[in-house]
Amino acid sequence: MTMPPHATARQVIGAAAEDAALAYLSRQGLALAERNFRCRGGEIDLIMRDAETLVFVEVRRRASARFGGAAASIDAGKRARLTIAAQTYLQRYRMPPACRFDVVAIDGDAVSWIRNAIEA
Repeated sequence: MTMPPHATARQVIGAAAEDAALAYLSRQGLALAERNFRCRGGEIDLIMRDAETLVFVEVRRRASARFGGAAASIDAGKRARLTIAAQTYLQRYRMPPACRFDVVAIDGDAVSWIRNAIEA
């Protein structure tokens, strides 16, 4: 992803984590549908296709797994915002496809793909 020249260090790190997650999921056979979908209610980092299933992916990165790690950083508020964003995205379909919420957690150099990580 190309970053604007005024991007903060945090934005650059976040974009790199999303790049790594996208590459990882692509190697697992998923195809990108959309990146950084934003709406009034929230944002979804990656929207992928896994065969006929639409996958909403939250990417989290932490320097290490200390203090619970990347996956543990997704709180109830974030889950609610992801659900709202997914509902908004799905409005474009007359008959919405099957979908799920996954998390790609990056702790240091370790990548974990957690399928069905968030109940909607």
